[in-house]
Amino acid sequence: MIFAILEHILTHLSFSIISIVIMIHLTTLLVQEIVGLRDSSEKGMIATFFSITGLLVTRWISSRHFPLSNLYESLIFLSWSFSIIHMISKIWNYKNDLSAITAPSAIFTQGFATSGLSSEMHQSARLVPALQSQWLMMHVSMMLLSYAALLCGSLLSVAFLVITFRKNIDIFCKSKNFLILIKSFFFGKIEHLNEKRSVFKHTSFLSFGNYYKYQLTRRLDYWSYRVISLGFTFLTIGILSGAVWANEAWGSYWNWDPKETWAFITWTIFAIYSHTRTNQNFRGINSALVASIGFLIIWICYFGINLLGIGLHSYGSFTLTPN
Repeated sequence: MIFAILEHILTHLSFSIISIVIMIHLTTLLVQEIVGLRDSSEKGMIATFFSITGLLVTRWISSRHFPLSNLYESLIFLSWSFSIIHMISKIWNYKNDLSAITAPSAIFTQGFATSGLSSEMHQSARLVPALQSQWLMMHVSMMLLSYAALLCGSLLSVAFLVITFRKNIDIFCKSKNFLILIKSFFFGKIEHLNEKRSVFKHTSFLSFGNYYKYQLTRRLDYWSYRVISLGFTFLTIGILSGAVWANEAWGSYWNWDPKETWAFITWTIFAIYSHTRTNQNFRGINSALVASIGFLIIWICYFGINLLGIGLHSYGSFTLTPN
């Protein structure tokens, strides 16, 4: 009873804190001069991390097994993974470019786990025989950590594509206005000169704006590669440990189960991404496009198969009675 009350408190506490962090992030986008708000958001993410950690530990003690046996527990662990990636990125990068991604991702996953699933799925149940293995912690934790890292890295690649696309459009439009101005000058259309004079007003800011976008896209590309490389390592470890576990539980290292198939597709996509990064000609937009495709593949692998509830990995499905 005590553990249930504590778990309830920690669940709502972590969700409330992360909601406040989101509001602070939105406020800082409008009012950038308030430095204290940014510090408060960082402290809020730290508090969220410890709240979710306490929630997982409480559930671990009360259920007497690592809390990764159903969809609710995996979503909470995924939310914890986003928060720990935020903590690690804060140590590596003072500006913390990942904060705009990790905080919304954490609140999305935890919010869906808390409000989107039925109360029956929140209850901890006894592990089925196939899950009663020491490989449960190793395999599932590595897979969920890889999902969190790959999702964050893929979203950074999506942001890279959006900013690059908009920058190219801005350059094209401004260069077009500049050509129109030169044409009007040579053909003596003085009446249009005042209308086009505003182009020169922003000329001094063009180089600064382009330089800022250039630096931003470089940071996004850099951190996307770093985070995806970390997630790809976790994914490889998770697939290998899962193969060993499958041999113990089902007598075969690989069964081409829907979950295994999509995990292999996910691994292949990000292996292609890693290969594109080794070639100078394919870096940037090409590698970002591959990572963006990987973003959709991850959700199919993690969530889409759970919606169907088929195969040997139906323990994390929406059904309450696993196969």
